[in-house]
Amino acid sequence: MPIPEDVTGEEIDKDVRQELQSLPKGLAEDVAKNLVMVARLIDEDPEGAYGYSKVALRLASRVAAVREAAGFAAYANQKYSEALAEFRAARRMTGNVDLWPVMADCERGLGRPEKALDMAGAPEVNKLDKAGQVEMRLVAAGARRDMDQLDAAIVTLQSPELAAGSVQPWTARLRYAYADALLAAGREAEAREWFAKAVEADKDGSTDASDRLAELDGVEFVDALDENEGDETTPQPSSEDGEED
Repeated sequence: MPIPEDVTGEEIDKDVRQELQSLPKGLAEDVAKNLVMVARLIDEDPEGAYGYSKVALRLASRVAAVREAAGFAAYANQKYSEALAEFRAARRMTGNVDLWPVMADCERGLGRPEKALDMAGAPEVNKLDKAGQVEMRLVAAGARRDMDQLDAAIVTLQSPELAAGSVQPWTARLRYAYADALLAAGREAEAREWFAKAVEADKDGSTDASDRLAELDGVEFVDALDENEGDETTPQPSSEDGEED
C-alpha cells in the first residue's frame, strides 16, 4: 500500500522504535511507516488502517507492537475474533496486562458477555493502572447491559472514579456510560444530570453527551443549509401567452 511522502517512520513512539531495532534497518523503516499509517487512519478510515496493519504484520509478525497494532485495527473494523487473537499474541510476547480490558470487550463483541465478566473478576485486573481499571469497569457494565442486567450495570459504574470531582482522561466516558445506563433504566432525571456532568468533563468532544443532553431537553437542531434552501423562492411561471399581466 502507498505511503505518503511526509511519513518517515520516526513518528512512532520511542518504545515501539526500540522494539523494531531487532529488525534489519530497511525492514524496520518499512514496518514503522506502516504502523504510522495505522495510527493515522484508525479513527477516520478503519479499513485503510486495517490494510496497513496487514502489511506490517506480513513484514514483522514477531514484533509485539505490530501484533498489537493489528489487533486494534481489526477491533476498529469489528473483526473481534481476529483482534482477540492478535491481542493474545502480543500479550504472550510481552507479558503485559494492559490489553486485558480490550480483550474482554472483544469477548463482548463475539457475543460472550459472561466471558467478559469472568475477565473483569480475574487477578489481572489488579495489575492494571487506574485508567485500565476504569476501562475494565466500562466493559463489565457493557457486558451487564448485554445480558439485560441494567441495575447491575448501573451499580458496576458506581465507583470512586465516578464520584470524583477532578477530571481525568476517562471521566467523560465514565459519566456518559453511567448516564446512558440510567436512561435505559428509565431514570431520566438522573440521566440528564449525568449527561450534563459528562459535558463538563468532555473538553475534546470524545462523546456526544451534549447532543444527548439537548435531546433530553427537547432541543432540535436544524441544518442551516436545509433551512436556507427552504427559504428560496420558487420561480413563478409566466402566463400561457408569455405576456405579463
